[in-house]
Order: sequence, then C-alpha cells, then structure tokens
Amino acid sequence: MNRLIRRSATALAAAALAAGALATTAQAAPAAANSGDPTLTDVYIWATDVNLREQPTRNSNVLAVRSKYWLDAVCQTQGESVTDPAVGTNNWWTAVQEFAGSDIAWVNNLYIRGGVKIEGVPDC
Repeated sequence: MNRLIRRSATALAAAALAAGALATTAQAAPAAANSGDPTLTDVYIWATDVNLREQPTRNSNVLAVRSKYWLDAVCQTQGESVTDPAVGTNNWWTAVQEFAGSDIAWVNNLYIRGGVKIEGVPDC
C-alpha cells in the first residue's frame, strides 16, 4: 500500500513539474505563444488589464483587454500621452494584432516590454 502511495505521489509530482515547465516555456517563447505573422515583431504586454484601443488615444473605443500577452506589432506612432504613476509617461503607441489578418488595435508603449519606443517595430 505504501509503495502504491509513493508511486502515485511521484507520478503527480512529475506531472506538476512537467506542467509548470510547459507554462514557463509558453511565456518565454513568443513564437510558440504567438502564431502570428513571422515578418512582424513579437511584443509582450507585461502588465495586467491593458486596453487595446481603436486609435492611439485614451478616449477611443476599447477593442480588447489583455494581460501578460504576446502580440504581433505592425508599426508604432506618436499619439496621446499616457501617464501611469507607477510606470511613467509615454506618447508612443504600437499597432498590434493577435494573428495575421486580425483587426488592428493600439496599445501604449508604457505597457509593452522594450521602452519608450520599441526596437524592431517600424514607424507608421
């Protein structure tokens, strides 16, 4: 009986480790997490509950809300400044899409890993 319990516990522990490794791999590998256009730059929204908007302004319609998420960046442009007391201020916005051919949405660069202007993403 004890042998059966130990085997079950070992199997459960191995499964938990494998699942954790897969989750870590999915976040660390944008190509695996993002099945978008390979000619576009992958960008990572590092924050939670980030609005993806219709235009590069805070008052335009919210098309989606994403948290800790990989997207394809189409281009970036200057738009309305956004200030977040915890992060700073930025007026650069990136046009993103979830996969090739999907709708374009805008996210302020404050919430994208990479700085004020994202390297590798062309200007619009």
